[in-house]
Amino acid sequence: MENVVLVVHLILALCLIGVVLLQRSEGGGMGLGGGGGVMTGRQAATALGKLTWAFAIAFLATSITLTILAAQNSAGSSVLDRVGGGVSGDAADGAVLPPASDLLPPATGDAPLLPPRAD
Repeated sequence: MENVVLVVHLILALCLIGVVLLQRSEGGGMGLGGGGGVMTGRQAATALGKLTWAFAIAFLATSITLTILAAQNSAGSSVLDRVGGGVSGDAADGAVLPPASDLLPPATGDAPLLPPRAD
């Protein structure tokens, strides 16, 4: 179900981009230029405007639907559950945490660690 809505969402996005690019801009741009075909400039603008609104409303509807589907799929689960090694028990007892010596890089000698030189 989610894949179908996602494909429809992507098709609507491409259609919306195409319809917006076809509209006449203030400067003439890529709009439907001159010529007095079946529809005049005003009628074409009205039709493209209505088509833009229809695509925009459908795009928003699929966006909300995808959000609801994603929320239902993730309800009751956590990202930590998917990792596999979820934290179990009380972290205050120290049994879950690794010892601090494992977190530090190994020392190569008795000299303190220095940052790299910026030569």
